[in-house]
Amino acid sequence: MEDASTASSPPPPQDRDDDLSAASTALNLDDTDGNQLPLPAHSIIRLIQCPHCSLPLRTPLRLPCGNTVCKSCLPPIRQRTGISYPANDERKQGFTCYWGKEDTCSGEHCLGDCGTDVLLSRLVDVFEEVLANRGATPNTVDPGAGFTLTWRSSQESTPRSASIGCGLLNGVYDLIKQGRLDHDASEVEYTPEDRVQQWDGQSFGRLREAVRNELDCQVCYSLILDPLTTCCGHTFCRGCVAMVMDHSDLCPLCRRKLNMSSNVRSEPINNRISDLVEVLFPVQVMSRREGCTEDATIEDEERSIPLFVSSLSFPTMPTFLHIFEPRYRTMIQRVMRSRDKKFGMVMYNRSGRLQQGLGRAQFMQYGTVLLVERFELLPDGRSLVIASGVSRFKVISFEMLDGYHVGKIQRVDDIPISQEERQESLETSTPSDSPSPSVDLASTPPECLSTQQLFQMALDFVEKNRREGATWLHPRVLLAYGEAPTDPALFPWWFASVLPLWEDEKYHLLSTTSVRERLKMVVRWVRKSESREWLARPRPSFTSVL
Repeated sequence: MEDASTASSPPPPQDRDDDLSAASTALNLDDTDGNQLPLPAHSIIRLIQCPHCSLPLRTPLRLPCGNTVCKSCLPPIRQRTGISYPANDERKQGFTCYWGKEDTCSGEHCLGDCGTDVLLSRLVDVFEEVLANRGATPNTVDPGAGFTLTWRSSQESTPRSASIGCGLLNGVYDLIKQGRLDHDASEVEYTPEDRVQQWDGQSFGRLREAVRNELDCQVCYSLILDPLTTCCGHTFCRGCVAMVMDHSDLCPLCRRKLNMSSNVRSEPINNRISDLVEVLFPVQVMSRREGCTEDATIEDEERSIPLFVSSLSFPTMPTFLHIFEPRYRTMIQRVMRSRDKKFGMVMYNRSGRLQQGLGRAQFMQYGTVLLVERFELLPDGRSLVIASGVSRFKVISFEMLDGYHVGKIQRVDDIPISQEERQESLETSTPSDSPSPSVDLASTPPECLSTQQLFQMALDFVEKNRREGATWLHPRVLLAYGEAPTDPALFPWWFASVLPLWEDEKYHLLSTTSVRERLKMVVRWVRKSESREWLARPRPSFTSVL
């Protein structure tokens, strides 16, 4: 992506059009009558107008805060410092957002989080196809009479005016294409005013029909609701993205990795597309929301899941179980009859710790959702199970069912990559605390090391122990758990699975929502190991339930 031009002190873009706040009282469209303008013509055209250059959006880029500008209108790009994870080429550049003073925007964005908005690009083309060069189309109410538009620019004290022909939408669109009507223009008036109220809106009907053909979500194939645009530029319903993220971290269309939290409800929606949908199709949106209310209510409630109280399991890692206790035989049989074949693994609360909401429950509050990958039922009723870690959870409450626990859980997700980077930059940007190349990293506090340095220390420790023939890196162990991951986000789970460290120490990984924080914990374990300040116990090849 090319660097943006450095325009001198551009005014901050106007917030979403003030006229939109009045839309709820003006919207009276239905499925059969779409020819009445719900908003003034300039407010509709403004939906595809760049807030910076005031022209129709050209190669629109979706920003992480949900706002949109032309690619050429991005603020000046600069190199980002103090960030080593993930530190790919796309994430080494950033800029200060125009909307930085708003609550919904952090103020600083990474270029890698900004993708060309594929859907909005198409919608801009639709506006062009329907409205361009149609300003002279006769008006069926009063042929031959045109409109005059008067407005005040933020840069000028004297009002400006222009003749826009017989079509309101067509005329205003032409003005914006010519760069004459600013995005933040105020005091906009149309004359003759009495004819504005009688306007039949033929162009609006055509525009509305053409836009509707582009607004189906490619997951549910219904009108997009709460549009969420991914870093690869594709837009889906927020709820559809949440459903996809339960099973994969790849875009449903292009299969590119989605660098967003699984809790997509914290992700900002695409403001432009949301406004287009809400303004042009209010009745359909209302109907969609009513239809989704019941499903959303169920989705927002804490999920119930059977709990296997035994030992620690971690996301992405296999868990090997030998099941022979009657209550767990019953539980796993029910799991295998379920649609998703999932259950929760939690470790024993050996010390009888008092936990919020659980009291002195038999098990610890944080655990891992496991998906059964292989199930072998033995002739005597026992079974061997191989399951893989899917996600983490926190138990909110529980009950007993036929001798085993069933927990009501909340999913635990990591913070977004942007917050990871911000955390690393804040901790490592202080010159007095940042280690120089000549400083011994072994004696430097983990908080002062870059995320990549933390990861490298852990990798070096693994390699050193491999050369020394450590039993916890025996080929049979690596056959079960694989080689050390090259992804810093996955490494702590692998390391905790193979390292013979007390489970009480490993347990804290499950509640940690930052890759950097987990790597700090790993480095502390490494230093304890090297100084012999720890106690270990053998790891069994199968977890047995007594």
